[in-house]
Amino acid sequence: MSQPQYLSTDGLAKIHEELHERKTIIRQQLSEQIGSAKELGDLSENFEYHDAKERQGQNETRILELEDTIRNAVIVESKTGGNKINLGTKFKVSIGGIEKIFEIVGATESDPMNGKISNESPLGNGFIGLCVGDTSKIKTPGGEMEYKVISIE
Repeated sequence: MSQPQYLSTDGLAKIHEELHERKTIIRQQLSEQIGSAKELGDLSENFEYHDAKERQGQNETRILELEDTIRNAVIVESKTGGNKINLGTKFKVSIGGIEKIFEIVGATESDPMNGKISNESPLGNGFIGLCVGDTSKIKTPGGEMEYKVISIE
């Protein structure tokens, strides 16, 4: 059995859109490319044919991954007004005098460059359960960092 996939409603909608595009548009395009490549003759040395077949396999694999994600989706609503950091919480921290805003999201929606950190990552996991005023030392790839929670939205 697959693990639960924690997603926001927007994240789930994006996955549905990608799945629809892959099943309808991309499948059709790849099928046409394979058909055109077959017309070129000898398939054993036909780069276009082998390339299109490989991309077709990658598309089908991604379709299966998306369907599995949808099947195991657990919707997480953004939480506001709470006093503890949890999945779906947006909060502000101070790191050596620099303030940053983070949001704890499921691994599928993780985007660290935009402040969306996975609940499964060491950083995200280190924040879960903290309250305003709490400090925590969290091991990161750059070494151990001390974070102080300034506010929870």
